[in-house]
Amino acid sequence: MNSRPPDRLASRLHDIPPFHVMELLARAQTLQAQGRDIIHMEVGEPDFPTPPAIIEAGQHFLANGQVRYTPALGLPALREAVSNFYASRFAARVPAERIVITAGASGALLLAVAALTNPGDEWLLTDPGYPCNRQFIQAFNGVVQALPVDALSNYQPGLEQVAAAWSARTRGLLVASPSNPTGTVIDKSVLDQLADLVAARTGSLIVDEIYQGLVYEQPAETILSRRDDVFVVNSFSKYFGMTGWRLGWLVVPEGYTRPIEMLAQHLFIAASSPAQHAALAAFSTETLTLLEARRSIFAARRTALLQGIRGLGLHVDTEPAGAFYIYARVSGICRSSMTLAHRLLEDAGVATTPGLDFGAHRAEEHLRIAYTADLTRIEEALQRMRSIM
Repeated sequence: MNSRPPDRLASRLHDIPPFHVMELLARAQTLQAQGRDIIHMEVGEPDFPTPPAIIEAGQHFLANGQVRYTPALGLPALREAVSNFYASRFAARVPAERIVITAGASGALLLAVAALTNPGDEWLLTDPGYPCNRQFIQAFNGVVQALPVDALSNYQPGLEQVAAAWSARTRGLLVASPSNPTGTVIDKSVLDQLADLVAARTGSLIVDEIYQGLVYEQPAETILSRRDDVFVVNSFSKYFGMTGWRLGWLVVPEGYTRPIEMLAQHLFIAASSPAQHAALAAFSTETLTLLEARRSIFAARRTALLQGIRGLGLHVDTEPAGAFYIYARVSGICRSSMTLAHRLLEDAGVATTPGLDFGAHRAEEHLRIAYTADLTRIEEALQRMRSIM
């Protein structure tokens, strides 16, 4: 089999680091194939099945046999359903005309970055943060300017930090609330101040809200209930439990819909038709009731895992308010979270994610542990971890 020599690759590919969690997942699957029992707490994927009403809607659509393209902006009925969801859940007026259905939240981020980035433009991103965001920006010859964040700032950027980092080349700011890997939420007054700062400097603000529905001990929020000059990314993957369906959406400010539509036409034509028709059932009363029950289960897991890992001597300097991750500091246990992650997998059969996947700022000190396993498995994982720590 012939393959293109490495020196024929685009230069941008030489700077892409490995996605360590995927390599750990591959090793975990190898161990499973050898008969080992592995508890998966590494991948950001809910363990619950897709809600029944969504599956039934998808099956009904497929049974008709007419599986054709939708418009590039998405199925009109689904865009309207998302608009209605913003109105009913958040009292936010988000016209369907500003909603673009995408191939996952990744597709939404891709469209937003492609539409806004010229070669050499700088984007301000938190470190730690979701690693793929850096690659989206660099794919369009943008430059990533890292904003180091830690427990003192709730792992979120502050107004003074963003103002100090902003330069003549800065194009915008990308934030996530709740965030991955820390699960922290930006206080809405701080987020509004950041949005004002970005607008005053004629930049763009992208807000990643893909974990929006998974918040605990406080109500879910959207910046769209307060302003309409920002780009908002959301997804059917996390709260709605549709990871493999690869469906998300992007809300754009007025005036951006047509350019985004043309980009979507060329980049991926349209999101999956079966996934879009299935997602029409995501906003039914039956489905939302089930999803809220699952959110309560996640909350109970969060409490149990927080208590358990602190009992192991790990530190959680800022408790997660959302998502389904705990970002634990391993100082005192191990000097390298990568070493600890491999030890946990090989010796205890517990798969976790090293901090190196999420940036460089104090990454070796941290481990991301996902509570995407039921309480029985979480308790067993804690027992196994205790046996080697």
